[in-house]
Amino acid sequence: MEVMSHSSAFLLPTIPADHRPPQTYALVVLNQSLPRFTPLLWNHAQLHLCADGGANRVYDEMPLLFPHEDPSHVRTRYKPDVIKGDMDSIRTEVLDFYANLGTQILDESQDQDTTDLHKCVAYIRDFTPNLDKSNLCILVAGALGGRFDHTLGNLNVLFVFSSLRIILITDESLVHLLPRTHRHEIHIQSSVEGPHCGLIPFPLSKSTTTTGLQWDLTNTEMRFGGLISTSNVVKGEKITVESDADLIWTISVK
Repeated sequence: MEVMSHSSAFLLPTIPADHRPPQTYALVVLNQSLPRFTPLLWNHAQLHLCADGGANRVYDEMPLLFPHEDPSHVRTRYKPDVIKGDMDSIRTEVLDFYANLGTQILDESQDQDTTDLHKCVAYIRDFTPNLDKSNLCILVAGALGGRFDHTLGNLNVLFVFSSLRIILITDESLVHLLPRTHRHEIHIQSSVEGPHCGLIPFPLSKSTTTTGLQWDLTNTEMRFGGLISTSNVVKGEKITVESDADLIWTISVK
């Protein structure tokens, strides 16, 4: 089985030179409080999208992360490339501000069957010819918390686009999918993440095996209504996971 490697090097101030192959990052900002390290994610990303009301968050909260700078300068520096969604949340003055700076505004209000995150991921996949997608990783800020149905909708996007690397990010944790089609090596950046972690089946795994955890799994069955591996702990710098089902991996952020 082919190995898929995972690394949270995007949480480091500088991505190490030996981080191979070179990673291309796209950042999507949703309508939840910005993680404290959003400027770092922004600087690592080659493409920046706001999903509808996520633009309000960038406009309102990014200057708060730079309290000694002029807010207008911060807003100009952190200008999204694209604002996309059904436009039911973005404020008019925010929309006008970024439109005047040259941000592309894509109104998808006619599509009420997909979430704003879904719309943004589909745009990145299908309509960004200048973005190197050979090793693309989509970082999503603000995907967890708030209304529970929104959280579940964002988790569903991981499964809809299971062939893409998509990482949901909050101040407390990272969440991404481990497709059953691969054996996974997760390289732990211990200075910025861990030690607490979890592996969650949706909804059933008949056999999951891991190495590198305090409570490793050996051909273990996991299911909702039975065992799921929450509150586990990473022991070293590399975790391996192999399963007959798609799993959600989550790890705490320091």
